[in-house]
Amino acid sequence: MYCLEDYHYKLPEELIAQVPSRKRDESRMLVLNRAQGSIAHRRIASLEDYMAGGDVVVLNDTRVVPARLRGKKESGGRVELLVLYPATDQEVYRCLIKSSKPLKKDTILSFANGLRARVCEKVVEGQTGVRFLDDRPLLKILESAGSVPLPPYIKRNGSPTKVDDVRSYQTVYAAKPGAVAAPTAGLHFTHALLNRLKKKGVIVVSLTLHVGFGTFQPVRVADIRQHKLQEEFFEIPPETANAINHAKEKGKRVTAVGTTTVRALEFSARGGLVTAGSGWCDLLIYPGYRFQVIDRLLTNFHLPGSSLILLVSAWAGRDLLLKAYEEAVRLRYRFYSYGSAMFIE
Repeated sequence: MYCLEDYHYKLPEELIAQVPSRKRDESRMLVLNRAQGSIAHRRIASLEDYMAGGDVVVLNDTRVVPARLRGKKESGGRVELLVLYPATDQEVYRCLIKSSKPLKKDTILSFANGLRARVCEKVVEGQTGVRFLDDRPLLKILESAGSVPLPPYIKRNGSPTKVDDVRSYQTVYAAKPGAVAAPTAGLHFTHALLNRLKKKGVIVVSLTLHVGFGTFQPVRVADIRQHKLQEEFFEIPPETANAINHAKEKGKRVTAVGTTTVRALEFSARGGLVTAGSGWCDLLIYPGYRFQVIDRLLTNFHLPGSSLILLVSAWAGRDLLLKAYEEAVRLRYRFYSYGSAMFIE
């Protein structure tokens, strides 16, 4: 149960979605019923059919920021930065750096619109501290000089594409900037779908978890229990906690949209109730975990051997989940960030 190899599956590369669905709510949705072990095939637009008045849907309203910077070293060589915690106010920012050679301390880097940065000390393994030589707030800097930090399995490589990733790789309800990756289950929602849910009496609430690179970082240890997640900042407003706790007291169901929403809710739970507040979440969920808050999960299809598939396996059961993944591959569902959805009852 704790062996990483048990959470791998075979995926044809052509099933990795490179572009979003033409319309967000046209995405396919595999419906997995845990109690019956059954699988059904629907569209995201039919999500309302699985909801009743008084049920709660919890969204992650984080907003992806253009945290990738491409520029040059003093030597003229290319360099690329991914700012890991762009919403925090720091003098030195932790970054992942791509460069042909390791960067020496005090190296000056140049980016678009006259932005410059100085390389500082290594913070932790694989991360480097960078000081931006600009008086503006970092989020302003990134808006002027950065680009969307798409995951590596979405290939652009400078090739022409009609996809507007700035818009597509963002939920329609994104509000609070700070993420370096999208909460991808939320990419399927439209304002029309949200309005239909509300009209049915479903209570739609939000929390914030600024998705970091750690969410998608590969698990590299054979025993999954030894994996360490990078911390991510979260905030749960009192009105969200109250709505969830009230629904649970009334026997209504709580649906989490995305694994990041699950982790924030479960991290904040005390005795089965959600506690409002903010902090840094590093909760790793894997099979054997006892869930306190959620009753259902809407998610995407995730990378083999990732912390995300561990979490979903904990919710659905590993064998049933991998059976559903095999079915999705057979029926040529689309996988990963721009891919299809899975609703687990």
